[in-house]
Amino acid sequence: MRSSLKLLAAVNPTRSSKLRKPTISLDHFIQRQRVIALWREIVRALNKIPNSPTRSELRDYARQEFERHRNVTDLQHIRYLISTGKSEFDMMRRYIDEQAA
Repeated sequence: MRSSLKLLAAVNPTRSSKLRKPTISLDHFIQRQRVIALWREIVRALNKIPNSPTRSELRDYARQEFERHRNVTDLQHIRYLISTGKSEFDMMRRYIDEQAA
């Protein structure tokens, strides 16, 4: 038997791989998509501000908040964070619109 076939034969398909991510529920998937959409909306809005220290500070703040809550898995808490993030972003958007004008 060729060495590559021996290697494939030795792999146990029922054993979980360290490289494979755990599957998530549909609710978690939907919330993840909402988080990603919020992040993209924030980044697009920040790109409207001319390149300045303010733009960098706002982007750093947003990134730190997303990173700080990266490992939250409770759906209620995720929904709360999305809601809070959207309300904070709405306040920030008013400032951004003033800066871009």
